[in-house]
Amino acid sequence: MRSQARAPWLWALILIAVGVVLLLDNFLLVDLDAADYWPFILVVLAVQLLLRGDIGLSWAAHTFGITRGSVRTGSIEVESGEVDVQLRALRSKSGRLVAGQYTARSRPALTVRNNQAHLVLRRGDTWPISLADWDLGLADDLPWDLLISSYLGRLELDLRDLPVRKAYIASGLGNIHLACPEYADDMLYARSSLGDVRISIPEDSRAVIHVQAGPFARVRVDTARFEEVEPGIYASVRLDAPHTIPKAADLHITASTTFGSIYLA
Repeated sequence: MRSQARAPWLWALILIAVGVVLLLDNFLLVDLDAADYWPFILVVLAVQLLLRGDIGLSWAAHTFGITRGSVRTGSIEVESGEVDVQLRALRSKSGRLVAGQYTARSRPALTVRNNQAHLVLRRGDTWPISLADWDLGLADDLPWDLLISSYLGRLELDLRDLPVRKAYIASGLGNIHLACPEYADDMLYARSSLGDVRISIPEDSRAVIHVQAGPFARVRVDTARFEEVEPGIYASVRLDAPHTIPKAADLHITASTTFGSIYLA
């Protein structure tokens, strides 16, 4: 794994200048009311957030890559808090298990046992003011288990080119966009309490989707692709036995929200 991080020189100069002015004020060499300059500090922090997606003093994100080695299966656990997460299959990264970028101080933790890799990223390991997104690419030639959660951050997972065994994706307030693989061994779960849940199914996949919508939630379905075979259960219209729950399907998905909207496409 490698990391690229250094403090921006402009921030260093700003901090030095502010420190010198405050020192002069402490020794009564200048007449300065520091409280008058808080609006300026807030403007600088806002510009920092707009330009770099972070208000920390280090670079917004660090790039990394982990070689695959003898690993045959993988699992990843992400607790992102208010940080957004993008996850997809690696492209043009031969020999890599995972690569991408992470928020400052949240270097992915890796353990390997019996040729199975387990990756962990936790928001609690970062500075509270570090808000850079996590962008993760996973090897597309080994099966993965996914456990990804946030309470505010947006979760965008493109699993179309990944072999997935099972996945559990949850957010408290953030939106979820799940682009499903063509096949999964187990149930895929996507839940947001207050945010929207968007499920995208590959054209050639046979899918059964269990929709759990609260009394204040809305369900939007592409009727050209799905039909409601039972209350709250939708199936691909291309399945051989229409108007029934199929006995065999490539994907079994549970989509749930309490106050947001569920989109099936």
